[in-house]
Amino acid sequence: MSTVDGSSAPQSPAESSLATSIFSAKSPADSDGHAARAAKWRFATQVVAVDSSDNAHGASSVPIFQTATFKGMDGQYDYTRSGNPTRGGLESHLARIYSAHQAFALSTGMTCLDVILRLVKPGETVLAGDDLYGGTNRLLTYAKSHGGVDVRHADTTDVAALIPHLGKGNNVKMVLLESPTNPLLKIADIQEISATVKAAAPDAIIVVDNTMLSPYLQRPLELGADIVYDSATKYLSGHHDVMAGIIATGNPQASKDIAWLINAMGSGLAPFDSFLLLRGVKTLALRMDKQQANAQIVANYLDALGFKVHYPGLKSHPKADIHWKQASGAGAVLSVLTDDTQLSERVVSAARLWGVSVSFGAVNSLISMPCLMSHASIPAHIRAERGLREDLIRLCVGIEDPRDLLDDLEHALIVSGAIVPNVDPSLLPSDKLAEVFRTNPGQWGIERARFFRRPNVEALIDGVSRGLALDGVKTIDSDIVVSAPGKVILFGEHAVVHGVVGEQTD
Repeated sequence: MSTVDGSSAPQSPAESSLATSIFSAKSPADSDGHAARAAKWRFATQVVAVDSSDNAHGASSVPIFQTATFKGMDGQYDYTRSGNPTRGGLESHLARIYSAHQAFALSTGMTCLDVILRLVKPGETVLAGDDLYGGTNRLLTYAKSHGGVDVRHADTTDVAALIPHLGKGNNVKMVLLESPTNPLLKIADIQEISATVKAAAPDAIIVVDNTMLSPYLQRPLELGADIVYDSATKYLSGHHDVMAGIIATGNPQASKDIAWLINAMGSGLAPFDSFLLLRGVKTLALRMDKQQANAQIVANYLDALGFKVHYPGLKSHPKADIHWKQASGAGAVLSVLTDDTQLSERVVSAARLWGVSVSFGAVNSLISMPCLMSHASIPAHIRAERGLREDLIRLCVGIEDPRDLLDDLEHALIVSGAIVPNVDPSLLPSDKLAEVFRTNPGQWGIERARFFRRPNVEALIDGVSRGLALDGVKTIDSDIVVSAPGKVILFGEHAVVHGVVGEQTD
């Protein structure tokens, strides 16, 4: 095996200081059948059932080994850059839930892409989508201008668009996909693209950025991809309190290539951050169930108002059939167009519960304008060529009560002038319309306003609940249990003291 610089990479831990944890060495858990049993569990069980048997004191959670070095010459670990038991526990757990040969934890999602792109040599071709995260586009541009890599962008929603780049004598080394894309929610047929590319370029590496869905909703390695990476800062962590990235590989050769690079670069995740990420991963299924249910409600609401909404959970999505062939959920990110950039700015500025932020994936809901924030590094003319409109608003939905999310969003739409509530213009004489315009708080944007009758929010919520088989889940208003009358009121994960607290019991 050769690395990017042509030198020989070590083939086993014995040939370098790279710890066995980031090669495919069997962990002690395999000996007692844990791995075999875990493979039969459903995802929501797998993601919680972290094996922590490999520790001296029987800790139920993987301990934090906050050390840079390890004593001795014959141990599994010698230097945390090369391997650490906390990171090793995280990586073993992630490999299971990704259906991967091996998983690696790195410092950020962009570090993952940097490592992956080092598998491409100068002169080789990378085929990438035309709707990508801004940081991805920036790194690809650097690889092209400084690394001599032939970077080409194509519409990956259409497999035929890749064919011209796969002709006889092609030099395609890598195909880089997002599905759904960020922020237009475009869908690529991962399985068909993988098969098509491999037929024309057998040695090409299919890479998928799976951040938008996480391994809970989509596992590209099972669809023919060779390498998958996630910004673990997003859904895997779930709380925006740790920066991390995950690479999952589908075969031994890819695992060795990536392991060698990570050790050489020193980009592995620190022990404490590994601990935080492993803690967050355990609630991935629980959080995403709630987040995508909320996202469906918000998408249905905006769609009912007549806005153009990008979300694969809507039947109007042009590639909904492809998405549901390869994914088990629509995710919790959607985007919407207002047809006016300044109007979109006012909507975002007027939101209060929806925090203005460039990221997504946390338990709290966020709103942003990609062209001004996460995708601002892409030149305006390129954004226009790729159909990324300046008025696009991205909504990243959290776990709050959906009624509060809709109330806040509706308020932002009204005060911005995006919608005029409870008025049917067909029922009003033209002279009265002027008065409506003058009294509306968003009159300065009224030329873009949409008259609407408020959708039945409870009906929207009920419809999504039934559609996602969640009709047995109670809302917060009804899910209240009094543990002892006048003592402690419990709802969800919170305990609110009310009156006199009872005596503590064991």
